[in-house]
Amino acid sequence: MRIPGALTLFTAAACAAAGDRVVEGNVASPVKVVIYEDLQCPDCAELQRMMDEQLLPKYKNTVAFEHRDFPLAKHAWARKAAIAARYFDSVSPELGLEFRRYALQNLRQIKVENFSEKLAEFARNKGQAPAAAQAALNDPAPAEKVERDFQEGVARGVSRTPTVFVGGQPFVETFTFEEISRGIDAAIKESQ
Repeated sequence: MRIPGALTLFTAAACAAAGDRVVEGNVASPVKVVIYEDLQCPDCAELQRMMDEQLLPKYKNTVAFEHRDFPLAKHAWARKAAIAARYFDSVSPELGLEFRRYALQNLRQIKVENFSEKLAEFARNKGQAPAAAQAALNDPAPAEKVERDFQEGVARGVSRTPTVFVGGQPFVETFTFEEISRGIDAAIKESQ
């Protein structure tokens, strides 16, 4: 499901690259919500919907939502999607987030057999060179960023997606807005 204007509304003013991290919300916030995601994961698609419909509208001015790549081996095109997202991040953080949303919203249409075609279509629709996006899949720089996120996640005990850390509290796979909101509210209160 596409939320009309969601990307424009939230990322134009509230998205930035912090080092090589893509952050939505208040980049300077002491409250960090770290999201380990797999772009081929149905539960991650549900989390993205929750982000767009509930979390960002409520917390975009007070919380930094940091994206981390954690492509699971069981998902055939997830690693390629993470690398492509990192390529688009390098063009602009907004475009990287838009690709992440595109992949998650089109899980059922994207297949390992048509991934290159879907990547080229996305690039073309965004005024980017499809050949450059395709070449990025073999570029070690974005692949290293994906691997760094993955290894960081493993070191933190991540094995399923999405895994979201609010402070030290993990929220794994399926959780409600109310559950994570209580964790975020507690972290905000603690930071004051």
